Amino acid sequence: MLPVICFDVLTLFPSIFDGFLSESVLKRALITQKIEVRLHNMRDWAKGRHATMDDRPFGGGPGMLLKVDCVAPCVEEIQHRQEPPGRLLMFTPQGRCFNQKFAEELATEQRIVMLCGRYEGFDERVAEILNPEEVSIGDYILNGGEVAAMVVIEAVMRLISGILGDENSNRLDSFSIDNRILDCAHYTRPREYRGFSVPEILLSGNHAEIAQWRKNNSLQRTKEKRPDLLTPDLLTTASNNSPLKTETLFSQFSITKDKKQSK
Repeated sequence: MLPVICFDVLTLFPSIFDGFLSESVLKRALITQKIEVRLHNMRDWAKGRHATMDDRPFGGGPGMLLKVDCVAPCVEEIQHRQEPPGRLLMFTPQGRCFNQKFAEELATEQRIVMLCGRYEGFDERVAEILNPEEVSIGDYILNGGEVAAMVVIEAVMRLISGILGDENSNRLDSFSIDNRILDCAHYTRPREYRGFSVPEILLSGNHAEIAQWRKNNSLQRTKEKRPDLLTPDLLTTASNNSPLKTETLFSQFSITKDKKQSK
């Protein structure tokens, strides 16, 4: 049985992934061969007696850079070991921001090759020679790209059919294909705790009213916590499944078509 998707991770510290790959849903996905994750130690391509992978930057400055004459041959060999060569991602602060739509796009690939930096990053010629797709998981700095690779693996993996227990869950989560805004609030037992009770509508058994409550709650939570997600197109779509008219939704969530279109 061939995996649906293969992740090749190029890193200086492959052992960082040990715990990540041996727990929960990801572990089951590996055992059932829904996905494959292959770790490659870039030090195997290091030069010289001391297997040096980094060096000081020309022109001075803090930190060390990963050497192009080590990184480029490593990536090229890994890509050519099998077909297809895969979609090459390199984690950098200036990269395309990773989000749910990006994860959905990557989930259609057969193979993803991920290049994890360390220290001050890569010699610029790595990008010039390999022409990778540069990716960022946010506007902050990590010690290396390994955590970013884990984020991509986890976000993409859960979109593959048969990995999650409920096939609909990855379509209804926040930001997902059937729900580009925040998910609604969820509750479980006990029904009351420290004076806080579960909304009565969720205990009513009326599935139509529960579904409508969840849609309205999802919109309300998004307005309060992530109003940037409430685009006019999204509210128009929401109105198709709501007893409220489109203009009422725009008014309720403080967004006008004219204001949005003028930006």
